[in-house]
Amino acid sequence: MKLDDAQNQKVAAWIAEGLKLSEIQKRLNDECGLNLTYMEVRFVVDDLKLVPKDPPSKVEKTLSPPVAAAKGGPPPPLNEPQEEDASPAPLAGSSKVSLSVDTVARPGALVSGNVTFSDGQSAIWYLDQTGRLGLGPKQPGYKPSAADLQSFQQSLEAELSKIGF
Repeated sequence: MKLDDAQNQKVAAWIAEGLKLSEIQKRLNDECGLNLTYMEVRFVVDDLKLVPKDPPSKVEKTLSPPVAAAKGGPPPPLNEPQEEDASPAPLAGSSKVSLSVDTVARPGALVSGNVTFSDGQSAIWYLDQTGRLGLGPKQPGYKPSAADLQSFQQSLEAELSKIGF
């Protein structure tokens, strides 16, 4: 379908405003009485040699890790541990907790790794896209001591700041 010059100028102005093709399709229908399909709107924009703007990125650059493990049931199932950093980071403080960060995060996680608590029990940990911290102990029902959790959180904050989180 061919548009007249005034309609072409409106489409160009809407593209400059950053409207999506579906929004242009609706406006052409509402304001000009033209009932075009989405594909026809794409062809019109292409014929005018216009390029729709990309929407701004919704990814935030800064994340603040939570200070407590996620509560409310077991963590979602995760794949087996993936490749990890060679040396776990020892923690300062009274409890001996060692932490490692995976070089490749587990599926569904921004960052993940393993932790070994002072009593020798180990768990996987992950930080998901919503900023929630989760622990998945290897032994079902295991809960680390409060001192171990505090040391884990401090160590995790330090390790994540090293890698830019």
